Amino acid sequence: MTAAFDPAQILPDDLLERIRERTAVHDRENTFPVDDLDELRDAGYLAILVPADRGGAGLGLAEASVLQQRLATAAPATALAVNMHLVWTGVAKILQDRGIDDLAFVQTGAAAGEVFAFGISEAGNDLVLFGSDTAAQPTADGGYAFTGTKIFTSLAPVWTQLGVHGLDTTSPDAPKLVYGFLPRTDAVHTRDDWDTVGMRGTQSRTTELRGAIAPADRIARRVDPGPQPDPLVFGIFAVFELLLASVYTGVARRALELAVDAASTRRSKKTGMSYAQDPDIRWRVADMAIAYDALPPQLAALAGDVDGLVDHGPRWFSLLSGVKHRAVTTAKHVVDDAMLVAGGSSYFSRNELSRLYRDVLAGLFHPSDPESAHAAAATAWLGPQER
Repeated sequence: MTAAFDPAQILPDDLLERIRERTAVHDRENTFPVDDLDELRDAGYLAILVPADRGGAGLGLAEASVLQQRLATAAPATALAVNMHLVWTGVAKILQDRGIDDLAFVQTGAAAGEVFAFGISEAGNDLVLFGSDTAAQPTADGGYAFTGTKIFTSLAPVWTQLGVHGLDTTSPDAPKLVYGFLPRTDAVHTRDDWDTVGMRGTQSRTTELRGAIAPADRIARRVDPGPQPDPLVFGIFAVFELLLASVYTGVARRALELAVDAASTRRSKKTGMSYAQDPDIRWRVADMAIAYDALPPQLAALAGDVDGLVDHGPRWFSLLSGVKHRAVTTAKHVVDDAMLVAGGSSYFSRNELSRLYRDVLAGLFHPSDPESAHAAAATAWLGPQER
């Protein structure tokens, strides 16, 4: 991370405050934060990971992590939705940094204002990046027609390019997992089915692909199914996990701030003193702060290693899934304790903490889930499980 980097220059306080003011409305009305996206686009946020010579800010993943933490303190759902666009621009950067310029069109597109969405998740597919139930049928001109159903497609109302994967079972070298990018056409149907406990502003709706065509110049990779070291797969996993962890770290930060504010403003009828002087409250806030303080340095170190092309070999997957798992579970712990510090008022829907309490639950459902994170760590330290 460069010493001159100032997150407030890219995400100034007044922009964050406007976004914060709109957040409760989008949560209540179950709508996508179009105004947030427009202002972020105008601020160049969609191109923060695009190199300067292609119209972007030229930042690294470590800087993007800090910015996503900052954005999530104002609007977790907006940050989570934008994450999915940043995943693809981050993958493009990781590939380019390693001498592979296959996703140059993602970088130039993002700089021009295009919105890239992430269409990988499928119901019941615990293989995630290593397999797909979506059919990828080769076309005569080198493209692919994708047919299948994707879930949790954030940015559903606004994306212009959807990055997907599917399984080619018909080519001579089949089976191959195919990664490509689809324009928004009639062959892509978005269900209006996003009605969730929290993170409602992401509008991560189900997407039906009905023979949707990715042209030949938008086919990013054909790889063997299953775990393998392709840099595109590594890039998706690295950026996805680190930026997810960044969003939930931002949620933890905001919950801690709200707890401090509540402790400082509430007064005890028994003692006449503020709750900030109550030993039990002080211990609880301190416990929250100790838990939160561990997260930003971990993110900075791992994101910095990705930017610096550090090779952790097979340890990468346990390191990345581990930091995502810790960020989510820590954020949930911090929000739970913030609710207790704030007292009964936090139980009302008008209280920001009540929304954070619901928003933080979404982290439990993102890959890597607790089971896969622990399995990756066990494999890293104990070796593969015997069959």
